[in-house]
Amino acid sequence: GIDVIGFGAGEPDFDTPDFVKEGAIKALKEGKTKYTPSAGIPELREGVAQKLKEKNKIDYKPSEIVITPGAKMGLYEIFSVILNPGDEVIVPAPYWVSYTEQIKLCDGIPITPMTKEENGFVLTVDILEENLSENTKAVVINTPSNPTGAVIPRKELEKIADFCVSNNILIISDECYEEFSYDEEHISIASLGEEVKNITFTVGAFSKSYSMTGWRLGWVAAPEIYTKAIATMQGQTVSNPTSFAQYGALEALKDKGKFPAIMREEFRKRRDYIVEELNSIEGIKCIKPEGAFYVFPNISSYIKGVIKNDIDFASFLLEKAKVAVVPGSAFGAEGYIRMSYATSMENIKEGINRIKEALKNLT
Repeated sequence: GIDVIGFGAGEPDFDTPDFVKEGAIKALKEGKTKYTPSAGIPELREGVAQKLKEKNKIDYKPSEIVITPGAKMGLYEIFSVILNPGDEVIVPAPYWVSYTEQIKLCDGIPITPMTKEENGFVLTVDILEENLSENTKAVVINTPSNPTGAVIPRKELEKIADFCVSNNILIISDECYEEFSYDEEHISIASLGEEVKNITFTVGAFSKSYSMTGWRLGWVAAPEIYTKAIATMQGQTVSNPTSFAQYGALEALKDKGKFPAIMREEFRKRRDYIVEELNSIEGIKCIKPEGAFYVFPNISSYIKGVIKNDIDFASFLLEKAKVAVVPGSAFGAEGYIRMSYATSMENIKEGINRIKEALKNLT
């Protein structure tokens, strides 16, 4: 009943394209409703391998691809396969909320060094050097990033790749937002050479690129020694990704990125607007994200008096402005909030106006 403007959504506000739906409907009508191979239907594994070769410049065999029930499940399976009790995984903050919890579920220890706001929250190799220990097993790279929208440039990725190869550290490269890089071409770290490819798990999904969040379909690409183990684990847990959803994903691959390009241009307009408007509010500082569909403004100047932390600030906006945001502390970064601009421009304008009015009363 209460009119709340939501900036919390981690999914596009576009509908799944009809050609994807029709692919799934056709599969349903043709009776493709039974179990599939644990690692996914061969056609989809081949299709993802082809996509990664053409677009990401990484040469994977279909046997090095596992189709997973969402990238989230793929990430959990990776941690399950590689981690022993006490193994450390470097997870640069701000980070997506599930990384640290999944690592802990798999008896690992997340190490969460903070990236620098003045650096655009970009992971740099010196952060890895400072947090390397004899127990370091892996590093998580998320570019473009949820929650900050940071994009790691090629030169820094090359340094990170060299560091991980030299120190025998595995790389988990979460590339779910690869279609939403606004100013630079997306670079997959595994494309930088055979040595780095051999220590990298490339994780992707249809969820964001084709607005298929509820379909639960992603993939893991990695050396076969790992994909065999992940497929075995998948077979003993969820059996397989949903059969008819996989046929819808096949149609998404045939689109060759045209649909996400439409979303990207719309998100770019919203990004430019919301960043400018947030920076016009006294006491808020918002860097312009280079990817994904989130802004991560610094609201620390408002943490005083009754506002003790970013959770209080988010509660204040919900109560007084009827605007929903996510506190930065959920992502390991207190003093910030995450706002998704995967909502209509009309909602963004109304939400920003409400925030401005509420903050006037706060000061």
